[in-house]
Amino acid sequence: MINSLSRRDMLSRCSTGFGLLALQGMLGSQAALAAKTALKPKAKSVIFCYMSGGASHIDTFDPKPELKKYAGKPMPVKIERTQFNKNGNVFPSPFEFKRWGKSGMPVSSIFPKVGEMADDLAVVRSMTSKVNEHAQGNYAFHSGFPFMGHPSAGAWVSYGLGSANENLPGFVVLNSAGSVAPHGGVGLYGSGYLPAGNQGSILQVDNSEPVRNVKPRESLFAQRNRLSFLKGFDKSFLSQTGENLQVEAAIKNYETAYKMQAAVPELCDLSGETETTKKLYGLDSRDKQTAGYARQCLLARRLVERGVRFVELSCINEGIGAGNAANPWDQHGALEKGHAAMAHQVDQPIAGLLKDLKAKGLLDETLVVWGGEFGRTPFSQGSNGRDHNPYGYSVWLAGGGAKGGTIHGATDEFGYHVTENKCEIYDLWATVLHLLGLDHEHLTYRHGGRDLRLTDVYGSVIREIVA
Repeated sequence: MINSLSRRDMLSRCSTGFGLLALQGMLGSQAALAAKTALKPKAKSVIFCYMSGGASHIDTFDPKPELKKYAGKPMPVKIERTQFNKNGNVFPSPFEFKRWGKSGMPVSSIFPKVGEMADDLAVVRSMTSKVNEHAQGNYAFHSGFPFMGHPSAGAWVSYGLGSANENLPGFVVLNSAGSVAPHGGVGLYGSGYLPAGNQGSILQVDNSEPVRNVKPRESLFAQRNRLSFLKGFDKSFLSQTGENLQVEAAIKNYETAYKMQAAVPELCDLSGETETTKKLYGLDSRDKQTAGYARQCLLARRLVERGVRFVELSCINEGIGAGNAANPWDQHGALEKGHAAMAHQVDQPIAGLLKDLKAKGLLDETLVVWGGEFGRTPFSQGSNGRDHNPYGYSVWLAGGGAKGGTIHGATDEFGYHVTENKCEIYDLWATVLHLLGLDHEHLTYRHGGRDLRLTDVYGSVIREIVA
């Protein structure tokens, strides 16, 4: 008697079992497909400029001239417990603000280049955080949870949208010499319980070998034969483990790594870029940190051009002496010097990125997000620094369907607490996913008996900043 084969058996026995892998991939993406809304996506990719350490909103995008009336005096309202509880008196911003563009948006003097792009920015002045410490704040901002083990936003985007370039990862983190992972470590870029292929891949942009071992030590022909040989073992292992998406992801990672050997060197080769473009970003800057961040920004544009879904940039601290290596915006002292140095590092590169994306017609489909884990207090720590402030701070979005030239929410006259349209990180990521054509309530992954998501059980799209 001849036994009939099921579709799954047929796929597992033909083509060395990789038909079964394709089926498993489709099954594994069903939750992601269910998250796609009926709306046409406004953005295809995200570039995330993370300002690790907590950039001060009242010194960047939320001017508070009233602070000058109270300068050097005790705060006239109750002070909440701070990280170090060494609180001083009211500390007005040492920087001037100027109104830019048709919108008249006020931007600090430390961001003159970004200010030129004010009509493309959607500033949210009413962000809050539930935590007041760097590692917890970094995890909360990246994953929605203040501890490790949950997928980063980039991993969720990669999982939800899939890959648009089979030769590159869907989620890439760019580092330069002098930049390290924020407090919390590389787990901030992890895939958590999602398939491993969605985790962030780190590229050291100024190294001759941006990814370790990306330069083949043997011929590609020999590597291809090795991978083909391993397929037989993979087939056997998969037949024993059943529908194991983590096993499938590991096998896919081998293939991606093989293809990256050609894709990454080509990506990082800037010889084809014009000198005008390089100067636009600031690659010719005498400031080593500005030139380093400029390279990240230019590579971010090249990555989204190639279909990478989520790119995160890293601030640089080497040689600045501002904050600390992991959190360079963290000025508990000498804020004026530290914030000026950090803004000088990122201002021209980020503005150049926005201008270049716009000139190439890519800004409409690329969402740029700028922000950090919390803001800073309107009163001093010591004589010239600021402590952490999770009760109200600013982030901004540009391109990708964000409504440029808009300001959403407000803090009080001191910039201390939110007074209008309070937002949390869940709302920000709900908005980002919405602009990518994904419903944050349906982009879920079952783990530990729960359908988990980036926005946990919270989050609403910030409609006011959606074009």
